[in-house]
Amino acid sequence: MASLLHPTPTVTTILKHRTSTICFFCPLKPTNVSFLTNTNRVNTNTTKCNAFFDNNVTSGLLEVGGDHIPSFLRSGLLQFQELSDMQRWEFLLFGGLIWIYLTARPGVLIGAIDAYLFAPLQLGFDNLSGRRNLKTGDFLVGDKIGEGSFGVVYSGVLISKNVVDVEEDKRGRSKATRLEPKSKDKVILKKVKIGIQGAEEFGEFEEWFNYRLSRAAPETCADFLGSFVADKTNSQFTKGGKWLVWKFEGDRTLADYMKERNFPSNLESVMFGRVLQGVDSSRRNALIIKQIMRQIITSLKKIHDTGIVHRDIKPANLVVTKQGQIKLIDFGAATDLRIGKNYVPDRTLLDPDYCPPELYVLPEETPSPPPAPIAAFFSPILWQLNSPDLFDTYSAGIVLLQMAIPTLRSPAALKNFNLEIKTCGYDLKKWSESGRGWDLATKLISERGPVRRGRLSAASALRHPYFLLGGDQAAAVLSKLSLSRKIIVEGILYLKEGTFFLPYRFIFFTRQQTQTLARALGGYRA
Repeated sequence: MASLLHPTPTVTTILKHRTSTICFFCPLKPTNVSFLTNTNRVNTNTTKCNAFFDNNVTSGLLEVGGDHIPSFLRSGLLQFQELSDMQRWEFLLFGGLIWIYLTARPGVLIGAIDAYLFAPLQLGFDNLSGRRNLKTGDFLVGDKIGEGSFGVVYSGVLISKNVVDVEEDKRGRSKATRLEPKSKDKVILKKVKIGIQGAEEFGEFEEWFNYRLSRAAPETCADFLGSFVADKTNSQFTKGGKWLVWKFEGDRTLADYMKERNFPSNLESVMFGRVLQGVDSSRRNALIIKQIMRQIITSLKKIHDTGIVHRDIKPANLVVTKQGQIKLIDFGAATDLRIGKNYVPDRTLLDPDYCPPELYVLPEETPSPPPAPIAAFFSPILWQLNSPDLFDTYSAGIVLLQMAIPTLRSPAALKNFNLEIKTCGYDLKKWSESGRGWDLATKLISERGPVRRGRLSAASALRHPYFLLGGDQAAAVLSKLSLSRKIIVEGILYLKEGTFFLPYRFIFFTRQQTQTLARALGGYRA
């Protein structure tokens, strides 16, 4: 009993004079240590904490590393060894804060790695593979797909890798008359207009942003193959004209599908692979819209994480691929606010039907960006103060309204909506008294507050109950199973007696208004 109350001199000596040993070895007889006084326990814990900075640790690292440790690292370890414990804690705290700052949106550290490592590697690889050596003779231009202010888009094929029938039209212009639907060599070509002010600069920016996103977020946009400058003038090309080339992933945009009377059901087989089983038409339409919106918001979050703001989100700039993916296109108006690429304080590029009320991605008084390294270093502060990503989420909210409310899909109706929402102070709840609107759209289409910004970012929108319910994702799986029509898909919004139900929220409408929202958002009458 006495031996239990009074530790032997050997143990006491070890605790007093060799406490550092406890930090690295467990005693063989824990019974002798378990009855120590409280004071000894506090000293032991302090010793364990201080052991992290024990000089033996740094000395051990230097001995183990030997000559393999770089001289600058060896010098740093020796200087760290000479610091006091308090100075070492301060050093680690400061280093942690620097790490948080450099990795915060829009990603100073990741951006620097991309600019000085990944970009040169991509350039070297593309030169070896021939992507940076494209020429006029590599392509045969097909039919015109669309036209914008600064460019004209065509379908086409790689001549060297695909065989097509060629004929001349009445004007003597050669064109492809047969483009194999399953050909891996089909491409999309965009001709940058010549003689239009700003078109050349627009093409250069679009090329830069496509290369940037092909490294940072390739799943958000079409596969960019490169560019070339026409070296001759003929019926298809003008010498000196610039062309951008993408891998063919689809020639129809969300705007093309929305023009059809049966939208969104015309996208059901595209988005889910087949007609959903066990779900009626109104619920299927709601799930299609939700899946489209989920992909748009997800892509916006990814490009915002790289510091890029698109500034021209609208159905015409959202390509729907054959695999049911929504890809962002037309980055000529985009800006990289990490380094100030394509940002001019007193100029804005926008579509008035989809742009937010602030009109500018940053306040007008924001100065012109300094050199890229300096701009990148201060970009986290600029981003936190202004939240420029909210510019795109407002546009996404307008797209959501157009998909859910057929009367807003025409240009005239959309212009009228913008006038109405402006008179309501961009308060969608007031505007929804006419029977149109819901919680997610309300939080996307709003003004930005000075402190707590009312408009959701892409990351916050993905956490909204509208997406968390996940009915659109479950539907794709359930549609592949042979189940009865009695299946209840999780996440469907329910409708009873003129009440539109959302988690933690009830919004009351008239019977006719409720039926309209039910068809758009997936409600059903009990």
